[in-house]
Amino acid sequence: MTIQYNYPEILSWLEKKGKKDFGEKFYFHEQDIPNITKMVSYFLEDETTTAASGIDLTKGILLSGPIGCGKTTLMSLMRYVPQHPKKFFIKTCRDISFEFINDGYEVIHRYSFGHKTHAEHKNYCFDDLGTEKNLKYFGNECNVMAEIILSRYDIFISKKIYTHMTTNLSASEIENAYGNRVRSRMRNMLNLIAFDKNAKDKR
Repeated sequence: MTIQYNYPEILSWLEKKGKKDFGEKFYFHEQDIPNITKMVSYFLEDETTTAASGIDLTKGILLSGPIGCGKTTLMSLMRYVPQHPKKFFIKTCRDISFEFINDGYEVIHRYSFGHKTHAEHKNYCFDDLGTEKNLKYFGNECNVMAEIILSRYDIFISKKIYTHMTTNLSASEIENAYGNRVRSRMRNMLNLIAFDKNAKDKR
């Protein structure tokens, strides 16, 4: 049986959640409604609407757009949408890079396969990919997010664990920063939902 969703009603409800979380001035911009609808349909696992939008329910989401267009805010709101088994945790790439400085290569394992003491695969949204930099741990330089993405691709293939990301980098900038192999893996494991590069800063 196919469920018919009332998207205007759902978006109105979600906008109210946004006002509660981010202040009364929060609202959905008209030009963003198509992308927001795609995201909501994905987390509702609405096969009809996602198929019409070219969204693959077996993949995660790469939310791309200029600084200040609301990527992090929208991903935060998506956690209100019924989504088991797509429940996810948000972690900024900068915070992961700081963890690497303190904890070293265990951090790569932590965000790929879980903590050593209680290994558990989790769905993550890595926020602001590109804001972290190559870091050194005891003199060894490591592109931390590149290693995490490659590891998460392996568990995506073997265990269907979801990864989401937000970034203001273009496809070519991602390849320059992380290499062709990472870009290829991202293409295979993520649906691209992109805001217009000329979108205004909403902050």
